[in-house]
Amino acid sequence: MSKMIIAGGSPKLKGEVLIEGSKNAVLPILAATLLNGGISVIKNCPKLRDVDITLKILIKLGCSVKIEKNAVIIDSSIIKSTDIPVDLATEMRSSIIFVGPMLSRCKKVAISFPGGCEIGPRPIDLHIKALRSMGAKILDAQGGFIYCSADKLIGTDIHLGYPSVGATENIMLASVFAEGETYIHNAAKEPEIVDLQNFLKAMGADVSGAGTGIIHIKGVERKLKDVEYTIMPDRIVAGTYMIASAMTGGEVILRNVEPEHLYSIISILNEAGSTIKVSKNTIKINGPGANQAADIVRTLPYPGFPTDMQAPLVSLLSVAKGTSIVIETVFENRYKHVDELMRMGANITIEGRIAVIKGVRCLNGATVYARDLRGAASLVLAGLVAEGETVVEDIVHLDRGYEAMEVKLSQLGALIKREE
Repeated sequence: MSKMIIAGGSPKLKGEVLIEGSKNAVLPILAATLLNGGISVIKNCPKLRDVDITLKILIKLGCSVKIEKNAVIIDSSIIKSTDIPVDLATEMRSSIIFVGPMLSRCKKVAISFPGGCEIGPRPIDLHIKALRSMGAKILDAQGGFIYCSADKLIGTDIHLGYPSVGATENIMLASVFAEGETYIHNAAKEPEIVDLQNFLKAMGADVSGAGTGIIHIKGVERKLKDVEYTIMPDRIVAGTYMIASAMTGGEVILRNVEPEHLYSIISILNEAGSTIKVSKNTIKINGPGANQAADIVRTLPYPGFPTDMQAPLVSLLSVAKGTSIVIETVFENRYKHVDELMRMGANITIEGRIAVIKGVRCLNGATVYARDLRGAASLVLAGLVAEGETVVEDIVHLDRGYEAMEVKLSQLGALIKREE
């Protein structure tokens, strides 16, 4: 397993960082390329482990894939298999997103229960219930496999009990060729949902309402078009570098960002003492000499504070002046990074979904272990400000969602290196 080694007391980060394409947007869009049965050119595609897994799944299904710089060219003319490979599906939770487009195009699909980060239960019952309501037959077989089939999918009204991003995306993808009209009520409102809608519309699908609580899809009979599309910037990556600048008292300019996607993060960093200037596609953040505690932060579906930013924020609050309270409302087991931060000297108490964080003067370098993607990022950030050397083991988790983080941090002045 590779690891990250960070020299403590890194200088204040200074410079510019270019934010890559969004992981959470690109994965469902890559799955959606199955729908047009032709050529899709996906630009601003980030170089991530989860993207590699998704492309391998497409290849196993029969697609041809070509990578040119930061663009991926996919030809989905031929589908030779309807089975999602077990070894790939179990590596990535979002592999479940293939069910919708495969049912839509091929009328059947087999997939094992998906894997991914161990951040608590993320049941797929919302996906299954919705697809069944559209006419799909879904069998949960022994051995952890799900077999789905549908002679035809029929549009219907779907009311989600929770605004699940994955379920919203799967329903959208399944509905593209469905007979009639589909309405998704209590749909997820995340910007990545809007990006998926824009991609589907560029192919010729009839989708509207993304970004609101009701999404409307009219099934089309015509063949979808070849498409060229640019992935939106990654708001979680942007937020992570903003926190890195705030923690180190740095002065960092982020380019290729959508500021409106980051207002919940900007608000908390302003409260903690950072000065933030926003322009069209750029954010400049000046970190304070000392960060201040945040009263209460709750993770919520968009436009609330994102659960994916909870771990990096906890790192910042662990060295902020005063006591902060963080309430994790989305995933019940998303505090695995806390034990590692406490190994570095953080003063954090967990009570169920609530973290009480009493800021300490400084953290101490230590050998810590990444358990999931965002927790890995939080430990790297903690290492930037800790006294002494920090070694973050199992950094492979980081590669699922951050493109060459050690390179970008080094360019900003951090003393960080990767060892395989």
